[in-house]
Amino acid sequence: MELDQLRYVVAVAETGNFTRAAERSNISQPSLSQQILNLEGEIGHKLFHRLGRKAVLTEAGGTFLERARRILFEVENAAKELSDHPSLDRRIVVGAVPTIMPYVIAPLIVQCRTTHPNLQIHAREDFRHALVRLVAEGDVDLAVVTLPVKDPRLSVEPLLTEPLLLVVGKHHPFASRQEIDIGDLAEETFVTMGDSSTLATQIQGFFGDHNFVPKIGYRCAQVATLKLFVSMGLGISILPQVAHTTDDEDNLVFLRIAGTAPTRELAVIRHLQRYQSRGSEQFLSLLREYAKVHSGEGAEITRLPRQRTQPAAPDRPS
Repeated sequence: MELDQLRYVVAVAETGNFTRAAERSNISQPSLSQQILNLEGEIGHKLFHRLGRKAVLTEAGGTFLERARRILFEVENAAKELSDHPSLDRRIVVGAVPTIMPYVIAPLIVQCRTTHPNLQIHAREDFRHALVRLVAEGDVDLAVVTLPVKDPRLSVEPLLTEPLLLVVGKHHPFASRQEIDIGDLAEETFVTMGDSSTLATQIQGFFGDHNFVPKIGYRCAQVATLKLFVSMGLGISILPQVAHTTDDEDNLVFLRIAGTAPTRELAVIRHLQRYQSRGSEQFLSLLREYAKVHSGEGAEITRLPRQRTQPAAPDRPS
């Protein structure tokens, strides 16, 4: 029995198809099928029902799959632990939702270039549901997402709670005010993130609690696009305070919503059983320090320090 055979079984089980499993495993379909046949012969049980192009686990296959995943998980952890020697480079994958990645994760990656030069950080920006899956499957070491997150495989550590603010263009009639009542927004056109964004879901929930239905005129996939539309006077929007940077000063105004203003809670998620490398712990320490520094900013609309991502410094020799 070989580890690659275990990987092929997992790939077929997850894709439900030998061809797709072969593509994911970078092997030809006949070779993958033969390897699984060899494994079935070795253990004396059929692992899959071959139903045309569809592959369905047998009862024995379901039992074997659970053990195969556990073995592969332990092998991966062992490799990470061995590679975590202080003299070796360390590689981690950090995920974040689009409203966090450019404002929190990117500056911390730049900071790590100086404080932890041997730490190799790869970033993955995606929506919450995708990041939860990637962390649970071991493709991402840790991710910063918005709550709630309900997955028994994951550790969920709250970081901070931040206000959601109304954002308008510099020349909008609201721009001279300090706060806005929800009733004042009835005739306004909103620019929002797409439906896959947790921010859009949270905003819909907040307005729903106040029996207010916003008029959505534009949906954007990126915060930068949303800000552009608002700055051009095409509508107004709601963004988390972390997205308010000094780059916005010339074109945008951030305002508080009167009454029970909306907030969101950020958390870092990790796999409960995954080996936490030194690199992961180092980056997590930076996230905790960031949260400690910014946890008091909900009291007022603060002018955040300029957050630009500088060109990466050349890699230092190990």
